[in-house]
Amino acid sequence: QLQASGGGLVQPGGSLRLSCAASGFAFDRYTMSWVRQRPGKQRELVAGAHSGGKTNYADSVKGRFTISRDNIKSTVYLQMNSPKPEDTAVYYCYVVVNAVGYWGQGTQVTVSS
Repeated sequence: QLQASGGGLVQPGGSLRLSCAASGFAFDRYTMSWVRQRPGKQRELVAGAHSGGKTNYADSVKGRFTISRDNIKSTVYLQMNSPKPEDTAVYYCYVVVNAVGYWGQGTQVTVSS
């Protein structure tokens, strides 16, 4: 199970942190990802945090967003700094366990002044 939280309204240039609490699987063994769906667009990978510590980002968020994970709390975070209006989307956490993909329920982020 994946439970995302932390979304809301944020001004351009502000900051916001998303959290996703996981349960029901060995969290520390799997890559955790944040995926977003912007209005009228398909879902796209935003960032991933691998079990070994490596991270990867979409070019559009590099240098602004930071993914991190706390294996003790089984939680993955997405720190969003200097968001732009085009970052407005529903953000989902995502994990593939034993070749099956699991999605959190999504949290809405709206970037607007």
